[in-house]
Amino acid sequence: MPIAITATRPHAIDEKSRILGLHRILPMAYRQQSFAALWQQRLDRLAEDEADAAALMDMAIILQSLSRSRDARLMMDQAIGLRKDYTVVHGDGSGLRILALVTAGDFMANTPIDFLLNGSNAVLLLHYVDGDTPDLDDLPDHDIAFFAIGEGNDHGPVLARMAQLLPRYGRPMMNRDPGLIGGLTRDGVSAMLADEPAILAPETHRLDRRALLAIAAGEARLGDYLPLESFPLIIRPVGTHAGHGMERIANASALHAYLAAEQGDRFYIAPFIDYRGADGLFNKQRIVLIDGKPYPGHMALSDHWMVHYLSAGMAEDTGKRAVEAAWMEHFDSDFAQRHAAAFAALNRHIGLDYFGLDCAELPDGRLLVFELDVAMIVHDMDDHATFPYKARAMQRLFGAFMAAAERKRGSVAGLAA
Repeated sequence: MPIAITATRPHAIDEKSRILGLHRILPMAYRQQSFAALWQQRLDRLAEDEADAAALMDMAIILQSLSRSRDARLMMDQAIGLRKDYTVVHGDGSGLRILALVTAGDFMANTPIDFLLNGSNAVLLLHYVDGDTPDLDDLPDHDIAFFAIGEGNDHGPVLARMAQLLPRYGRPMMNRDPGLIGGLTRDGVSAMLADEPAILAPETHRLDRRALLAIAAGEARLGDYLPLESFPLIIRPVGTHAGHGMERIANASALHAYLAAEQGDRFYIAPFIDYRGADGLFNKQRIVLIDGKPYPGHMALSDHWMVHYLSAGMAEDTGKRAVEAAWMEHFDSDFAQRHAAAFAALNRHIGLDYFGLDCAELPDGRLLVFELDVAMIVHDMDDHATFPYKARAMQRLFGAFMAAAERKRGSVAGLAA
């Protein structure tokens, strides 16, 4: 039975903190709409009040949506310097007030909770923290909190600081485990899941540039540093996402060429796993687990080993979309059942209220796990005419998140009573 999502009392909205938010701005870029009018509106607000932090934050999100990451971060930092709290109103704003502890960064720095509230009447209260945050004493009034900061290359200080402060926070909070989240690195996840028979998490290690140059020059062997005796391998710089800097390396000379072209001093190294299906395509799924239950986010099929939804040709291929539609429609009775042992193992190790994974199904029945994180984007931005099956699946996922938030609030309230 669905859980009713209700707030305990009406709340006034702080209009000075109100922003459009990610779920309204990013779809404009996704659909290649112009930001000119919206940008000018925010510029006009700043002309009237140069301390309009909400206008600056909307402009920072616009710049992020246009892939102008450096400019976006500068403007975001300027906004956060003026105020730490921002409000995104969903629907009529009569639902739960959900406080998200977030930190400055790009779209993958924090759980994309703004998308998860689509279709609700929730009010999202974003509170920015960092490694120097003194306390959590002056938070906006809220019904439930969510710790949204993900594992990140530069998130060590803020995660460590939140681990110190959260024990003093006496309200219900989802994902209340910054220590565990900080351990969801690629090498941390592979070590965590190494002994799970239902899962293959390719053994991943960090190597510095000097060691890799020695291997590329023939002065050392892979086996001197790794439990890998031969190529091919997958390499990527530590701290990157979405395939940036990730390559399949076939031999030592290819490794030398890669290092000459790629900046960075630390790299993740893992064996290449050929996960093509019987159709010859590489098939990768994004799944989120909410209160331990898996939900489909998307499936992409490609003839290239590095699968990304936007470059896999899903919009152009009716056959691929038919496979994804069937996967989503029968997910609970098919995929989730086949990999029930894998999902149970993930919940034993992770146990968070919400997290996601990118994975694939191996011919031997195991679940191949590429990445685990709390900040993977799941959304409903795809064109409904091209992807008519997605809206229902995404609203089910979003509804499950809202129900989990209500349960968390109710369970803690019951204990307090």
